[in-house]
Amino acid sequence: MGGIGAVLALVDSGSPLRGPFTLFFLLAAPAGAIAAALRGLEPFGRTVASVAGAVVVNMLVTQGMLAVHQWSVPGGIVAVTSISALILLLVLLRRLRGRTTRRRTD
Repeated sequence: MGGIGAVLALVDSGSPLRGPFTLFFLLAAPAGAIAAALRGLEPFGRTVASVAGAVVVNMLVTQGMLAVHQWSVPGGIVAVTSISALILLLVLLRRLRGRTTRRRTD
């Protein structure tokens, strides 16, 4: 659903589902990446922290784009997607490195 919202916003569709799906994407993408990084927390705390982190990521992207006078909806979606992908990539790299270290010590 989130991916569909991102695509609808990037192609500038006139669909009435564009707004809700895009909003879902802008909350779910960074929240999912942050939740993956907070694997050790209890489920409720992890959910609250990841949603709060998603709101912070969205606000920082918006502030940064407005500060440099480059605000655009597609640009914001690309920026949030890039930051979310980077967070997820760092989490995956950390887990792979941790597995490699454990295997060597066994």
